[in-house]
Amino acid sequence: MDLSRRSELQEIMDDPALPRAEYERCLHDLAAVNRVTLTHRPTLRWLERATRGLPADRAVSILDVACGGGDLLRAIHRWAARRGRTVRLEGIDLNPRSAAAAAARTPAGWDIRWRTGDVFDHMPDPAPDFIVTSQFTHHLADADIVRFLRWLERHATKGWLIVDLHRAAFAYRGFGLLATVARWHPIVRSDGMISVARGFRRAEWERLLAEAEVRGEIAWQLGFRWSVSRLK
Repeated sequence: MDLSRRSELQEIMDDPALPRAEYERCLHDLAAVNRVTLTHRPTLRWLERATRGLPADRAVSILDVACGGGDLLRAIHRWAARRGRTVRLEGIDLNPRSAAAAAARTPAGWDIRWRTGDVFDHMPDPAPDFIVTSQFTHHLADADIVRFLRWLERHATKGWLIVDLHRAAFAYRGFGLLATVARWHPIVRSDGMISVARGFRRAEWERLLAEAEVRGEIAWQLGFRWSVSRLK
């Protein structure tokens, strides 16, 4: 695999022809991947900083783009509950199976709204305080990432955060080995390696932000990831 530039290979889970049972098994193993690789930690740490100056009794609205099976929003719900903070949570995903899968995995009484749709057609009303997304942008071509950065800047009233993968040989081979040892679904193993190959290096994020004419803070995160964020 040539990692000198972003791969254009497509991930199998994005294929609408994938049988539902296989999709459900992949979601189950992806949740395990997220736990083992501490996927949600950068987002929770950023939200801690982003909400620090807000009154404790003020409800905070958060939109998760490409929410998948809903792991991140459930982690945010638990984070907010531990702090006694009220949150209004919503997730959107292009895959029509995601909303039902996320709802089925969410405990009764948790007020999280799941939506199906293309983020570029979505005009949040009211606009959320914060928009977050984890490991979504590597699915996009560079031109659409520029478009997405502008969308985030336009619709997030207080700030936005992108967390995505760093493209490196160690991460590429290391995930393949980890997935094999953990006996995760073969699609999860294959897609995970493709995800790394579609990932980013710092200079690429700098270029994308410049093309979008959007200011953003780029930071290295645990687990071979980058965060790109802005607080307003």
